[in-house]
Amino acid sequence: MIRLVLLVTFVFLTTIPSAHANGSDPEFNAIFQEMQKEFKKISAYYAPKIKEKESRIQDMTAKLYEAKEAEAKINFLIQKDILKEEILLLKKEEMQDLSKIRYLKGLQIIRLLYEKVLSLDHHFASVRTFSEINKLSNPNQYPEYEKLKELVKNKKDKKAGFDLTSILGTNTIVSVVQTFSNLMVSSLSKEEKDKEIANIECILDFTLRMQNDLNTIYFETAFLQKSNDKMRADIETLFKDYTKPIGYANTLESCRTSDDWDAVRQKTNDYLANLKTQQGPQLYTSQVNIIFPIDRLLQFIAQYNNFIDQGGKFYEKFKIILNSYENEKQCETKLPLEYKKLKDDIDVAINKFNMAYRPVEVNGSKMKEILYGINEFE
Repeated sequence: MIRLVLLVTFVFLTTIPSAHANGSDPEFNAIFQEMQKEFKKISAYYAPKIKEKESRIQDMTAKLYEAKEAEAKINFLIQKDILKEEILLLKKEEMQDLSKIRYLKGLQIIRLLYEKVLSLDHHFASVRTFSEINKLSNPNQYPEYEKLKELVKNKKDKKAGFDLTSILGTNTIVSVVQTFSNLMVSSLSKEEKDKEIANIECILDFTLRMQNDLNTIYFETAFLQKSNDKMRADIETLFKDYTKPIGYANTLESCRTSDDWDAVRQKTNDYLANLKTQQGPQLYTSQVNIIFPIDRLLQFIAQYNNFIDQGGKFYEKFKIILNSYENEKQCETKLPLEYKKLKDDIDVAINKFNMAYRPVEVNGSKMKEILYGINEFE
């Protein structure tokens, strides 16, 4: 059992987030620094006790070889066995203390990750909606174009012009074709036609070139939002499974809303205190129950990291798309303010994905230092 716990300790410490050279989340970093201090404190408490008993075993072994009488030899053997049992008990208590710290720190990590996921929820709820994207990509939403349509409607040739059905009228391309066709056969002079076209050329150029790209931004943002919804559901399930062994029944959302973290800690303390009264298979099962939820946490950290990496790349792509409008300079004064606002929103999102939501670093040397800082390899 001790080997199993040591193995899981090694895996946890060498795969959880690290502080690296270009900076890490200060809240996560604080958790790991606290964990390092607590691990070292435990090691400083148990190591001398274990070492003292191992030294006494060596003395007993020497005396055993020197003893001549059978009764003395038996007495030394009994004392050695007692000392060995005491060492096993100390190591068992040490592993339980380490398990408690890892488990509680894991809960703190879940708590922080949940806050980040909720922040992402808020972020996606505040991004451009489809109706706002539609305003940018649909010329019918621009007053200048509506003015031209009304003018053409009043000036069109009744015989040569044509009207669209209610369905085709909502199609951007067909609507533009109709407007220009009716403009060409309208009673407006050539100068008037040239003036009207010049007045809307930037609007039409922008909307027709960027319509598909703007829709791509909307649909891919919707995809990211759905992915974040799944991530929120997954971390809530993780918390349920993580706290099931200690008998905590409230949901993560409920725990957060009611600030019930002290109750979780108390449940953990009670569970670990009960371990000291258990033996054999029951003890093994109870220990495994709080060791292996950490593996689920590590899997979620990997899932979170992948999502943040993906989200950052998506927004970098959106930035490239919005900057790709080749006539932006010539049409700068005619472009809608929402276009600049969308570009600003994406810059903010990129910054958030790089800073506020940044991935939790894994496989870092910092955690290896923590591991080696608490064991006998120093």
